Amino acid sequence: MEASSPGVTVLALLADPDAPTDIARRLARALPDRLADKSGRGRRFDVEVVSRPFSAGAEDPAALMRRIVERGSAENWDIVVALTDLPLHSHRRRLVVDLSHEYGAALLSLPSLGGWRLQGKVRRAVEEAVLSLTGARASGAEQASRSLPPLGPFAGRLAPVQPGPVDEGEFADQRYVARGPRGYLRVLAGMVRANRPWRLVPGLSKSLAAALATGAVATVDSTVWSLATSLSTPRLVVATVGSVGLMIGWLIVDANLWHRTAEGSPEARQRAVLYNTSTVVTVSIGVLVCYVGLMVINFVWALFMLNDQVFASMTQNPLNATNYCTLSWFVASIATVGGALGSGLESDEAIRAAAYSKREQERRRMLQGEHDG
Repeated sequence: MEASSPGVTVLALLADPDAPTDIARRLARALPDRLADKSGRGRRFDVEVVSRPFSAGAEDPAALMRRIVERGSAENWDIVVALTDLPLHSHRRRLVVDLSHEYGAALLSLPSLGGWRLQGKVRRAVEEAVLSLTGARASGAEQASRSLPPLGPFAGRLAPVQPGPVDEGEFADQRYVARGPRGYLRVLAGMVRANRPWRLVPGLSKSLAAALATGAVATVDSTVWSLATSLSTPRLVVATVGSVGLMIGWLIVDANLWHRTAEGSPEARQRAVLYNTSTVVTVSIGVLVCYVGLMVINFVWALFMLNDQVFASMTQNPLNATNYCTLSWFVASIATVGGALGSGLESDEAIRAAAYSKREQERRRMLQGEHDG
């Protein structure tokens, strides 16, 4: 790429494939005008989105910043902001953003921004990072390194994001990390969002087919009718918790989703706890979505298939709205158990693809390869 024209800053959004690339492309539509308005001085911005798996095979922020700086130098970009959906750690703290004012580079870990209103948070973070890097380059790297202003959306007395330590020899000269319980929950929510748990249901076609078949048969079974009408609400809740828990546990164990670390360091154990918690929450949300969907489908199926006179003669109870709901609820628990058994027909890769983002899948494949080796 040729050098930028005078008064024009070439900004590259270097994004991991999948969700980070989608976010970067949406940002690029309005980012040039917003940056020009905020920067003043008649400066214009030329924004380019580059989708590359720059985080593949690495979780160390220092190594990733080195890659970003080298790529930016090779392409003659003025500013490069890298977006990844991998959770990154530095000094046992969860990284939000690394900045290198000398090299005009930034690394943003999307999970650290949380799971809600992510597009707006990323936009504000990218804008603040670019304006900080642009101002530093305009005033000179030496002056910027002596006095680095805090970034608005990152640092704050009441915010879980605070400045973090930077080691000597790193490309980064400014770092922000998520601290405390709020910071942990924020990163966890971001990791779950990156995994997109709502994709779990359509991603497990064999398990879903088994659950639907089980529910269809159970709905017209007179023994199930009698059980459903005789069960109290606490017992129905126990059946729900048991079936959902069985499905969650089966998926995690059968597909080997549980993260194990061979490292004994506290930081490695902390990462393992975070990864496993995000796995449990991701799978739980997906299974609960499946459960609710089964309840709705079973309710509609019962409306078309059941005869009120036959139902009343078999159960000694009228087929009213309450019994329709109770039956659909109980059958959803039975169908979920059938779905757990059907998930055994799914390949481990299919379950991982449904449960994790592409970056997380690649990270786990890399760790599995190291473990096997």
